Amino acid sequence: MHKMKKLLIMCGTGIATSTVVKGKVEEWLKENNLNQEVKIYQSKVSDEINRIDEYDVVLSTTLVPDKIKDKVINGVPLLTGIGIESMYEKVLAEIKR
Repeated sequence: MHKMKKLLIMCGTGIATSTVVKGKVEEWLKENNLNQEVKIYQSKVSDEINRIDEYDVVLSTTLVPDKIKDKVINGVPLLTGIGIESMYEKVLAEIKR
């Protein structure tokens, strides 16, 4: 039994946009039969800056500090509808890593 991947979705408050994004990501995971492989966490950026390495995949709908930028995938496409495919490709690459 392999370890579930941890996917963090974060926004400025941990409530508003991350909830929307979480719903869409859950749908996408189901469609791709990945929902048994990934556990979703939801939070706000300020709470996670020092814990970012605990997650396998991090999606953010808001700006993040430079020191964690490399770990974070931009989740804004899920709000705008633009660039969703390439965003999911990045997420998938991290899940499969």
